[in-house]
Amino acid sequence: MGSERGQARPFVETAGGDRAIERELRVNERIRAREVRLIDENGAQVGVVPVREALRLARERELDLIEVSPTAQPPVCRIMDYGKHRYEVSRRDRVARKKHRPTEVRLLRLKPQIGEHDLQIKLRKLRELLLEGNKVRLNLRFRGREMSHPELGTKLFGRITQELADIAQPEGSARFEGRMMNLLLGARPGVRPPAKAAAPAKKAAPAPVERVEQPVAAVPAPAAQPVAAASVESDAKQEQVARPAQAEDAEDSGEAG
Repeated sequence: MGSERGQARPFVETAGGDRAIERELRVNERIRAREVRLIDENGAQVGVVPVREALRLARERELDLIEVSPTAQPPVCRIMDYGKHRYEVSRRDRVARKKHRPTEVRLLRLKPQIGEHDLQIKLRKLRELLLEGNKVRLNLRFRGREMSHPELGTKLFGRITQELADIAQPEGSARFEGRMMNLLLGARPGVRPPAKAAAPAKKAAPAPVERVEQPVAAVPAPAAQPVAAASVESDAKQEQVARPAQAEDAEDSGEAG
């Protein structure tokens, strides 16, 4: 088991950061030293032993012998699982690359005779950029007769540095490049962006108001009118009026005869 892993392609361990440092790990038979300082799988110091003895101990425990510090005298080797060690190193590298953020240099242009209101706006923007972990290059452009008054730029840069002294520090001194005066500002060590305020809790919706319906009083139905009796009485009156008229007609007809 150990010999097969020893013949495999050696693993390259990298150190995270801006500049990766690569070094080849020697495993098992690739270790060239005659004696090594041995550490067992539990982290205990075994002592200085011949490399063959260290390999024998690793094979008995079905593990690998890995040279973890080749520059030491004698080199330091450790008994461990080579595959597990390779996985742990690659996982640490992924976490380091994920957390690492390259520093950006942002540019902020100014005028020597900037107004107070505009200067306060620029200071707020500067503070925001620096808290994000960026470096800011202040660019001051002189026009016309302003070139004869470089003290305006020095005074302005001095005030900006003083206003932001709690989070920023100049990296070098102000420099003239043609008509430009530049100053590089960086965040102080340990300065971190403020924690974001928690979002305000949403107001609970008001409980629905239950409407209580008032009972409607029953309206009594209108009394039925005696329509039939009224019609009978009107018919009787008409007959009474018609009978005298017929009697008068009969009398008139008898006289005429």
